[in-house]
Amino acid sequence: QVQLVESGGGLVQAGGSLRLACATSTRTFNSYHMSWFRQAPGKEREFVAQISLSGSTTYYGDSVKGRFTISRDNAKNTVYLQMNSLKPEDTAVYYCAADSDWGTGSSNDVVYWGQGTQVTVSS
Repeated sequence: QVQLVESGGGLVQAGGSLRLACATSTRTFNSYHMSWFRQAPGKEREFVAQISLSGSTTYYGDSVKGRFTISRDNAKNTVYLQMNSLKPEDTAVYYCAADSDWGTGSSNDVVYWGQGTQVTVSS
């Protein structure tokens, strides 16, 4: 069992920035592609970004391209999501995920989920 613990959520004004982190103690962290998803109230869970095992390749959902950056530090067993130019429509619970497959953007390929962290963007 892999435990993923997110941090860094909060309240920010539109145009501002936040950095989310997701840490795990597992020794197999670099065996998983890692992703971020988000879910707003009344909406389906949405793919945000994914990063490959080594961190050399990234993949983004259309709604966040150019504003969000995913990165990972395999030495620290941590994945990050830098969120810039935040908009009110970015308000959601953000979930860290460990994936079995690359490039699908599908929650069906998620093996482990974090508990989520709330991000609220005020207008």
